[in-house]
Amino acid sequence: MAKKKSTVERRMAIITELEQSGKVNVSDLSKNYDVSEVTIRNDLGQLEKKNVLIRARGGAIKVDPVGIDYNISEKNKINIKAKKAIGLRAAGFVNEGDTIMVDSGTTVMELVKNLNERMDLTVITNALNIANQLVKNNNINVIIPGGFLRKKSFSLIGTPAEKSLRYYFCDKLFLGVDGLDIDYGLSTPNIEEAHFNSAMIEMSNQVFVLADSSKIFKRSLAFICDISKINVLVTDSGITKDQVAALENAGVEVVVC
Repeated sequence: MAKKKSTVERRMAIITELEQSGKVNVSDLSKNYDVSEVTIRNDLGQLEKKNVLIRARGGAIKVDPVGIDYNISEKNKINIKAKKAIGLRAAGFVNEGDTIMVDSGTTVMELVKNLNERMDLTVITNALNIANQLVKNNNINVIIPGGFLRKKSFSLIGTPAEKSLRYYFCDKLFLGVDGLDIDYGLSTPNIEEAHFNSAMIEMSNQVFVLADSSKIFKRSLAFICDISKINVLVTDSGITKDQVAALENAGVEVVVC
């Protein structure tokens, strides 16, 4: 019997099983995750609300989850080991005196946690959780473009945020995404977040994408930019050799940690 998982872990495992087989069965899931069938039906009901699946007799069938948009508290629990490794490795690209831009992604937060406290930096971010992480560091100047608060990600977005952002240019952008595909490019579930991310890319000298391997060759709802805009992808060892080769052929430097 499988080790009992948290609600988020169990639902992510259900999504993975759906991607692999196209359907799931309530009775089988109940046995596999050592929870009641009522709990599984509730899981499927919640995933159906997010357009991940369609309920069917005795289970559910797959729907391509391009629009799934988790709260940041949920995302903090997904692939956390890989995110910590990516954040630590990405922090090595930040140099003394840099002006960097960071978005509200949970993987990017792991980078911020690993910034050298003695390093003089300027950080531009639209993320309130990122700003709060940096508030006690006297060596880091923090700039926050104003905008409308998106509660799911603790980020400031919208036209005011984009207009404010365009007053600043940075050395490096560190961006988290929900999908990275050779043909489609970078993507995220929220349209306004995608617009803001696109503006961040325009105002950056170098673009570093931080994405765990589950995001590679996936597509989400809202397009951010073509893959040609990326300089470096920092990801985990779950990426395949074929994926690395394809990305490098497209001009992206791939850093695996």
